[in-house]
Amino acid sequence: MVDIDSKPGSEAGADVLLDVRNLKTYYPSRARVLGRKQDWVRAVDDVSFTIRRGETFGLVGESGCGKSTLGRSVVRLEKAQSGQVIFEGSDVQQLTGRKLKKIRSDLQVIFQDPQGSLDPRMKVREIIAEGLSVQGTLSRDERRERVHDLASVVGLREEHLDRYAHEFSGGQRQRIGIARALALRPKFVLADEPVSALDMSVQSQVLNLLSDLQQEFDLTYLFIAHDLSVVEYISDRVGVMYLGKLVEVANATDLYADPRMPYTQALLSAIPGSHTLRGRERIVLSGEVPSPLDPPSGCRFRTRCWRAESICSVEEPVLTEVRPDHWAACHFAAES
Repeated sequence: MVDIDSKPGSEAGADVLLDVRNLKTYYPSRARVLGRKQDWVRAVDDVSFTIRRGETFGLVGESGCGKSTLGRSVVRLEKAQSGQVIFEGSDVQQLTGRKLKKIRSDLQVIFQDPQGSLDPRMKVREIIAEGLSVQGTLSRDERRERVHDLASVVGLREEHLDRYAHEFSGGQRQRIGIARALALRPKFVLADEPVSALDMSVQSQVLNLLSDLQQEFDLTYLFIAHDLSVVEYISDRVGVMYLGKLVEVANATDLYADPRMPYTQALLSAIPGSHTLRGRERIVLSGEVPSPLDPPSGCRFRTRCWRAESICSVEEPVLTEVRPDHWAACHFAAES
């Protein structure tokens, strides 16, 4: 368990917008039968970190590591088992009714699948205005004006507003999703794999749009992706997840230049050309990712780690600040 007053991003003077404290999100693997002990999938297991106002915090890891569940738990699309998500003084995990509805306008989501996340029965103007209609804070004329303004900001034309989502390309559909997320003027946006379903040429356009919108609307992002090159491009700080745990957090420049956790080193070495451009050897991980139903004792990465020693099987490494604003969960992280 990480001390809630000493965790990534909580440095003195940091303007913290979102404070995640010992968050756990578990799923039952099966119903309890004849007194048998309940098994739990530990998708997010005691994660603590903060996100500073105005920054992009990137979150990376292999498929199934828990990064999307963590993001969805932060914005309360998933109910956590325990822990806190403090947003401007309120614990999002404990809010209900009107208080939860009110704070949702500040916590919005851009989803991975731009087609599946848009209602095929609604016209574009209705999709963008849906949140405004639910919140009921603007008149019809004000909603219409905001929808037109947002469409222009994300690169849609006025005639697009009376079409349906299936009439657009993947990149255009994601622009619609971005406009919908911004309609309520949020302070925080979860971008969950927002470019992974797009062609490479379109990815760069959407990433540049997100960067421009961050400046224009004073946004804070939690940006989740499996493509480490994309995360490096857009992020100020980066967190690396493995089997439900945060194992390394640092600013993007430091993490990509000098990763301290072996798992991070292996991930970065897999970026095409990285072992040549940065003087690294390609690291190929052996073995399978362990099951989150029964994670290894001690360090969860030890069964695939080439540096593992006896201590790794008996003592779980704590996420520790090994250099200023650079945190790693490895018994040997401080070694050169």
